[in-house]
Amino acid sequence: MEIYKNPEYSPEQRADDLISRMTLREKVGQLSQRLHGIDCYTREGDQVDLTQTLKDEVAYFSGLGTLYGLHRADPWYNRDYRTGLEGILSVKARNMVQKYVLDRSRLGIPVLFSTECPHGHQALDGYVLPVNLAVGCGFDPALLEEATKVAGQQLSAMGIDLALVSTLDVLRDPRWGRSEECYGEDPYLASQMAAAAVRGIQSQGVEVVAKHLCAQGETTGGINASAARIGPRELREIHLPPVKACVDAGVTAFMAAYNEIDGVYCHGNRQLLTDILREEYGFQGFVMSDGGAIDLLDTVTGDRTASGALALHAGVDMGLWDTAFLKLEEAVDRGLIPEAEIDQAVKRILVVKFRRGLFEHPYIPEDDRYCRFTPDSYPQVKTLAEHTAVLLKNEGSVLPLDSGKKQKIGLVGPSGDLLYHQLGDYTPPMRPGVGTTVKQGLEKLLKDSPVELIYAPGCPMFEQGENQIAEALKQVADCHVVIAAVGGTSNRFTGGVFQDNGAMKKQDTVTMDCGEGVDDGRLRLPGDQLKLLKALKEAGKTVVTVLICGRPYEMAEITEYSDAIFCCFYPGPTGGEAAAKLLFGACEPAGRLSVSLPDSVGQLPVYYNPKDSYRAGSYYNASAPRYRFGSGLSYTTFAYTLKASPEKDALQAVFSVTNTGNRPGWAVPQLYLHRTQGMATARIRQLCGFKKVLLQPGESKTVTIPIPSESLMEFDASMKPVLTPGRMEWFLGDSGQTYLQGDFTL
Repeated sequence: MEIYKNPEYSPEQRADDLISRMTLREKVGQLSQRLHGIDCYTREGDQVDLTQTLKDEVAYFSGLGTLYGLHRADPWYNRDYRTGLEGILSVKARNMVQKYVLDRSRLGIPVLFSTECPHGHQALDGYVLPVNLAVGCGFDPALLEEATKVAGQQLSAMGIDLALVSTLDVLRDPRWGRSEECYGEDPYLASQMAAAAVRGIQSQGVEVVAKHLCAQGETTGGINASAARIGPRELREIHLPPVKACVDAGVTAFMAAYNEIDGVYCHGNRQLLTDILREEYGFQGFVMSDGGAIDLLDTVTGDRTASGALALHAGVDMGLWDTAFLKLEEAVDRGLIPEAEIDQAVKRILVVKFRRGLFEHPYIPEDDRYCRFTPDSYPQVKTLAEHTAVLLKNEGSVLPLDSGKKQKIGLVGPSGDLLYHQLGDYTPPMRPGVGTTVKQGLEKLLKDSPVELIYAPGCPMFEQGENQIAEALKQVADCHVVIAAVGGTSNRFTGGVFQDNGAMKKQDTVTMDCGEGVDDGRLRLPGDQLKLLKALKEAGKTVVTVLICGRPYEMAEITEYSDAIFCCFYPGPTGGEAAAKLLFGACEPAGRLSVSLPDSVGQLPVYYNPKDSYRAGSYYNASAPRYRFGSGLSYTTFAYTLKASPEKDALQAVFSVTNTGNRPGWAVPQLYLHRTQGMATARIRQLCGFKKVLLQPGESKTVTIPIPSESLMEFDASMKPVLTPGRMEWFLGDSGQTYLQGDFTL
């Protein structure tokens, strides 16, 4: 028996043996992921057939390395419950492809199946979570890990090998349309969340491809895929920590980012993909390109074949939809790369196939058990939605509302009863009856209550709507309290023209203000929604604003016209139920902002951790952001008492936190550091730890937050992390306030 066929040998030994038997073209086929899943099958009723496109690809390479997005469903793919894969067809199609490949592979090499899972599986009946920006507001990595375990179970039941998961982007410019894909503006918070997502999904036997590597969230002016005009220190301090956290969590693969960093495209950046990722961080897996990104290297090389060689030499092992990697045979013939570099990349991919047992067990059971992963059966997604909403304002303690009091309460706003406005980009079609809007959540909660809910849409999201506003005011005339569900949307299901990589290209009529390719130069609440809030306030109403969006907006006017504000970054399919429970106190606010919210776009950047070399945001007519990172109110109050401050021999803060109110509540103490002595300018504050604590009225708990050694380091002139002696200040805060502070000397 050949070594590669014998499972008693290690994956590495089997891969070496198999590579020695492969032709150059077969090797290149393992590195190419050119096909879209949409091109590989047709569906008519209950009949699924494989396309000639797939058959031609398999014939050319004598196999297939990886197939992207067989199960993907969205408007770009034009797959829904009529044309896409659902139920038993989903797993049957997967096995059909695998059998076809194996039967025609000269050496019997199985195919890997990759899929999008930015916030749950982007497939029909996929388990969909709140977007990352919302999840970051939860400040709860353990909760995210439990939710991603559920997503991992579903992916495993569908036979998915590689889950493409958004984990690495740190949000530094909220004008960027992909803000929703970031866990927030802070590298420590993002790192904790990224590692949790990797652990959760990979614990279920599905490999994670963490994206995007690296600094895509920096942007130039908030434009998608634009240059990150930063140096190596900013790269290491802000954008690389989530990468290192994923490596430490055992991530299988990374996806390189579209952008360039200081003039060097990530896909051609050997220092990033090899020197730092592999040699410094010790990463052993493979690197995948983003869609078509290797071809973009032509702007540097002027030669498609040379672009493929450049990316491979830099450290990219697997292409995605590009044509450059199809030319790697030519690159070898021209002497642009040695075949040994191709062998190295092929080995990284084959090791994953052997480790997963695909050579021995290439097929999965043909049943529809993956469909059982619903919010009702697996309520982790419901808990996430409840924990990620942030109470920003509660003037006069108007919240929580009283469900036991006979009264009329109004609900207005374009986000009040549209499910897709809660879901974010990279979202599959939802089966009718799945999900809960704000209106539906309120109706469910108030079903047996004396409260009468009066609903009026109020105005469109993007168009002018003064007549609708006037009509809404008439309908809620008898309501003292009006809930205004306003915001934006990344809903692709209303039309648009898409680029080759799936990003929005143009909107004939504006129907999105967020999402990939939808960058925003104003950050204004769209349409006449501010007019709606103002009209309600001028009519004497108590206005409770539920802000549902994918990025920060300018908050000055929203705050002025609101008595209370809940910020709900796209909260997912159960977000309406969560909003209703929070508004009426059926659960307690637990969220804290993962990103700072400006008064106006002209203040940007307003992230909380600028360098202390200048007075950030000190304009004569604007200063601090309206709401800082880490802000978030509760329906109760807390008091903090220091027990042991950090010292050089006991690098931790020990304190007690007491619920001093009359309701249960979540405290989220956050520990920050500021270096006052060192080799380079420090940040005015930098998060280094946090805890989330539930306290009953009058209850006290002792909390310990250790300081990670990485948080004490700075980078020297050669970008090596070093521990520099000197004085460190520490701050313990919550809800945007500092409760305790002190200093210690290293």
